[in-house]
Amino acid sequence: VEARYKGGVLRAREVDYDSNTGIVTARGDVRILGADGSSQFADAITLDKEMTEGLALGFSTRLQGDVKIAAASARRHGDQVTELDHVIYTPCQVCAQNGHDKPTWSIRAKTVIEDRKRQTIYFKDATIQVLGVGVAYLPAFWTADPSAVRKSGFLLPVMTVSGKRGFSYEQPYYRVISPSQALTATVQINSKVNPFLNLDYRQRFYSGLADIRAGYTYDRDFTSGGEKFGALTSRSYILADGAFDLSPPWQWGFTAERASDKLIFDKYGIGDVFKDRGLYAADDRRLISQLYAVRQDSLSYLSVAAISVQGLRPNDDQSTFPTIAPLIEGRYEPARPILGGRLRIDGSAVALTRDQAPEDPGLPGVDSRRATLQGDWRRTFTFASGLRLAPFVEARGDIYNLSNLPSPAPANATATRAFGTLGLDVSYPLIRQAGGVTYLLEPLAQIALSPNTRLDSLIPDEDSAVWEFDETNLFQVDKSPGYDLYEGGQRVNLGGQATMILPDGRSGSVLVGRSFRAGDDPAIPERTGLQTALSDYILAFEAHPLRGIELFSRWRLDTRTLGINRLEAGAQFATSRASGYVSYLQEAQSPTGAKIKSIDVHGELFPLRRWGVELYGIVDQGAWRRRDFGVIYRDDCVRVEVLYRHDETLIGPQFGPSTSVVLRLTLATLGNSGYSR
Repeated sequence: VEARYKGGVLRAREVDYDSNTGIVTARGDVRILGADGSSQFADAITLDKEMTEGLALGFSTRLQGDVKIAAASARRHGDQVTELDHVIYTPCQVCAQNGHDKPTWSIRAKTVIEDRKRQTIYFKDATIQVLGVGVAYLPAFWTADPSAVRKSGFLLPVMTVSGKRGFSYEQPYYRVISPSQALTATVQINSKVNPFLNLDYRQRFYSGLADIRAGYTYDRDFTSGGEKFGALTSRSYILADGAFDLSPPWQWGFTAERASDKLIFDKYGIGDVFKDRGLYAADDRRLISQLYAVRQDSLSYLSVAAISVQGLRPNDDQSTFPTIAPLIEGRYEPARPILGGRLRIDGSAVALTRDQAPEDPGLPGVDSRRATLQGDWRRTFTFASGLRLAPFVEARGDIYNLSNLPSPAPANATATRAFGTLGLDVSYPLIRQAGGVTYLLEPLAQIALSPNTRLDSLIPDEDSAVWEFDETNLFQVDKSPGYDLYEGGQRVNLGGQATMILPDGRSGSVLVGRSFRAGDDPAIPERTGLQTALSDYILAFEAHPLRGIELFSRWRLDTRTLGINRLEAGAQFATSRASGYVSYLQEAQSPTGAKIKSIDVHGELFPLRRWGVELYGIVDQGAWRRRDFGVIYRDDCVRVEVLYRHDETLIGPQFGPSTSVVLRLTLATLGNSGYSR
């Protein structure tokens, strides 16, 4: 029997209709199809004439997200509320082909109320079961309806066992304040140390987005073994950022990053800290606060910023870090060609103030100001043979003003310099196809003629300390990463690149190059391999040998011995059952003067359909600095990870090696624990 009313459909083996009361009674394989596409099933059901109030026996329904609910009985109160008795709730497949007799996880409750208006499901007298076995009892709780896009409620907890905090339980609560505002509050309860509160507030404005993270506790300091020392005090952090559109083409933004303790993030397991949030990025274990404005269109760029950096490394002395304000960078390109080529004008200005000198904390810091103006003209000629010639001219002038100089030098000084470069880029790409394979050979050359570099003791090196020489800057006219140092003299950069592309998308390429100069350049750091007349050899290789696999390597070989001065290599892969990456770095001398030899590896492998393992490790100088090993279970409705971590990183005298065990849980319709490395 089938009955229709207001877009709804009732189907059953037997239907009785009382014409006096309008009550409908249906028995046997009852199915109700709602106007919204929902489906409800029952052994027997009684409905009023509007089909909005009623009672059902042997009731079941399927919600959005493939959530199944079954109940002994159900009472419907209007279109918005359904009350169910003796209920089982699960998003997992049950009795499906190759499935389980019992769901991976489910919730059994004495009473469940589904409130469609509030998009909330309430549970009373509930037990959470895993494979039919109860693991937790909750007298009452609620969760968002699977159809809800944003809904307030508790998220899944994070549980950790470690030597520093003991047993830790983190319970996040997500609060929807408005359609454009949300707050996540997470309380971390620890067995060895006092609780810690984390807050994450997000708001979207008509012009942009702001995200403010903060945390607070009141406690003594403690070691990696959980031993407390020192006085009780407030400990906190803030990590905030925002980016907003002004009237086109202007934008502005900010970041605010500060911590009361250098080790607060390590001690309380706070992740996603050292990441790019604003216009400028800081190094690892450095926090950057900045206020900036940017104007950009197709022909010009202008940025103005003020920056303050906090160092969290053990040996960082905050008084030696400069305040950078302002930092101005600009670029302009005329729309019309100049002498048939492209003209670009660049400008930069910066002011640095610091309390103490980095090289000698006993001396006051030197304040410096720099302004730079640079012009760059380039034109490209392409001949019928494929030969490309690109002559270029560059000219630049710098002015420096310094104050608080140590004696016996004058307290204030000004230094200026000007230099230019005349040169030519040459390339001759050759392409051939054979058997569906594309081959590309490209000889490359660059001639650059500049005055020899002159070092000035008054000009500090603030922005060019981390200078690397590789394939990315082999053919740059000035390979310096900043303005304070520059590459001068007469030089020739030579190289060649070969590429092979297969019809199925597999490919590989290799580049070999070197720089030749008329004489040594004293401005270039010796460790770069670029200072002498004959530079180190540069080799770079990358390949996509199979779908989902990428390989790369970058080599810098000593000009005399062909020994490895720098090697960076790695691979990443992603298949249906395995994913991960491995990277290797070897450097004879880093910017700090130390030797580097490190391996970073991470991977997930699922030898069985549902069971897998996770590995993560860092090896420095032949010794394990960090080792993670995890076991993973996953199916259609749950992902459970149990992770063991041992960290040998020494961060200060009080915080050494540590061991922890982390439970990471993701449940369909209920979200994930939010834990990250």
